[in-house]
Amino acid sequence: MSTARVLFGFHAVGVRLKTAPTSIVEVYADPTRRDARMKQFLARAAEAGVRVIEADGLRLAKLCGSHGHQGVVARVQPIEGVRTLDELLDDLQEQGEVPLLLVLDGVTDPHNLGACLRVADGAGAQAVIAPKDHAAGINATVAKVASGAAETVPYFMVTNLARTLNELKERGIWVTGTADDAGQTLYDADLTVPTALVLGAEGPGMRQLTRKTCDALVRIPMQGPVESLNVSVASGVCLYEARRQRLAAAR
Repeated sequence: MSTARVLFGFHAVGVRLKTAPTSIVEVYADPTRRDARMKQFLARAAEAGVRVIEADGLRLAKLCGSHGHQGVVARVQPIEGVRTLDELLDDLQEQGEVPLLLVLDGVTDPHNLGACLRVADGAGAQAVIAPKDHAAGINATVAKVASGAAETVPYFMVTNLARTLNELKERGIWVTGTADDAGQTLYDADLTVPTALVLGAEGPGMRQLTRKTCDALVRIPMQGPVESLNVSVASGVCLYEARRQRLAAAR
C-alpha cells in the first residue's frame, strides 16, 4: 500500500471525504470542539464509514506540523489520477477541451502555491505546472491552504521548465508570460486560444530563460502606487480573465 499522507483543516479533509472517502485511513478530531461545523463534519465521516479517533490539539499539531488544523486531521492514501502532463493533454485533446494551464516559475512559498491551486480550481484551469527546482511541492500546508484544490487540480513538477514550455508550444498551446514591463496588458491578449499562463514569484518574477521562451508577455495594469500583486492574486486575475473571455466567446 502507498505511504499515507496527512491532510488537515475542514476544507481539505472535507473535500477528500466527499470525493474519495475510501482513501481515508483515519480521521483525528478534537473532542473539545463541539460546534455545529464539527458536528456536521463528524456526521459526514460516520455516514461514510470513516474511522474517527479523538485527539487533543497538541497531538493534532504534532500529526500535521501546524496549529492551523481547526481540530481535524486525516491520514489518507494518495489518489491515482493522471500520471503525466502528456496524458492530461492527450485527454483534453480527445475531449475537445481548450487547454488553460497555470505555470509557476520560482514559487517556493507553500501558502502561495496552495492559494494558486485554489484559484486554478475555481477558474477551471486543467493543471498547474512548476519546475522541480526552486518550487514548493505538495505538503500538508499546501493542501490546507488549497482548501481541497490540491486533490482536484493536477500539479506537475517538471525537470526542465523551458523544455516543457516548448513542448506545450509544439502542441499549439500559446505561452503567455506576465511581466511588469510588458508592452501589452492582460486585457489586450486573446486568451480564448489554448493557453498556458506563466507567472513568476513576487519580486524576481520569471527567470530569464522562462521569459525568453514565452510567445508573448503581458502585464496586469496597476492603478495605485503598489507595483505588483501577490502571485496567487495575479494568478486569479489572469485565469479569470481567460475564463471571462471564453464564456463571452461561447455566447
